[in-house]
Amino acid sequence: MKIYMKTLIKICGLSSEAAIDASVEAGADYMGLVHFEKSPRHVSLERAKLLRDYAGDRIMTVLLLVNADPKLTGTALSDVKPDVVQFHGSETPDWVKLVRDKSGLKIWKAVGVRDSAGLAKASRYVGAVDRMLFDAPAKDLPGGTGTSFDWSLLADHDHQVDWGLAGGLDPDNVRDALNATHAPLVDVSSGVESAPGVKHVDRIAAFCQAVREYDAANR
Repeated sequence: MKIYMKTLIKICGLSSEAAIDASVEAGADYMGLVHFEKSPRHVSLERAKLLRDYAGDRIMTVLLLVNADPKLTGTALSDVKPDVVQFHGSETPDWVKLVRDKSGLKIWKAVGVRDSAGLAKASRYVGAVDRMLFDAPAKDLPGGTGTSFDWSLLADHDHQVDWGLAGGLDPDNVRDALNATHAPLVDVSSGVESAPGVKHVDRIAAFCQAVREYDAANR
């Protein structure tokens, strides 16, 4: 008997109340706030706190950090009070586990996948994180680049921790990505934008609708 599981949806890189409302209305499970100055989706900690407060308990808040030092990490968690912390840099398993142990928060770690070696790298985080995010390899920015990777690498992978798929997803290809990987969570950023860092409410709705159509077809 086929067991139906709803695919979780994360809309990352939000910077406006309108984008939060659109994500909630479309049925997304998580919203991502990026605190990384080089990103076009960067929000200050003050702005991140306001957005997190505005969202309330309507959607889970993920705070994305990239190679943040201990002081910044502590300040960010204290100010924003996210539900999840997503590390998207070269953070070590020991460091992310320490943050998880000290904060009690859910910890996600993004890893760029170019080949099977990228998946092997991810195994180092088993026991240190609550979810792995498999993304396209980092270029000038660690994420939100609109590029994907070879999804077939995940087809027979033995996942030892909860995981999700990111990198180049959009309303037009997310069903193909899910058919190829059966990912329990999909993470989109640039694929629902009209310009870098500018979320488009109709594309958010279309992305979530495409995921739900996949779910309905696989019940």
